[in-house]
Amino acid sequence: MTTLLASLPDLNRVLEGARFLAGYDFKVTACAPGECELRVPFKPELERPGGIVSGMTIMGAADVAMWLAIMTLRGMEEHWVTSDMKTAFLRAGIGEPLLCKARVLRMGRRSAYGSVETFGQAGSLLAHHVVSYARASEPASRAAPPGAPQ
Repeated sequence: MTTLLASLPDLNRVLEGARFLAGYDFKVTACAPGECELRVPFKPELERPGGIVSGMTIMGAADVAMWLAIMTLRGMEEHWVTSDMKTAFLRAGIGEPLLCKARVLRMGRRSAYGSVETFGQAGSLLAHHVVSYARASEPASRAAPPGAPQ
């Protein structure tokens, strides 16, 4: 059994402290080791003409959901960044909140691979994402001292 290294309150604190996410009002509604569910409220300022939720919002939410899912396995000290993301848009989200369900499929020391499904309000699948992440740095507690060989 895998240990949960970042809890629901931990992940929501990460969201609250991430300045780059200000204005989205994302909320983690569930998590388990290697999994995260992220609620994305509908906001008119995030739609494109025609009332369609922007692809940027859908992809950004999926990316954040995977980032948080990685934290459930690796903790919150390490820094991980997206290295690749492929998205298939299956239908438009029109004036509705979203739910992103992320699952880590492979977790390594330096890379992670997973998928995210984004659902609309009625539970219909809006988009499917395949996401790869790379560890950007060692946490401060494990980093080599200055001048040490890497």
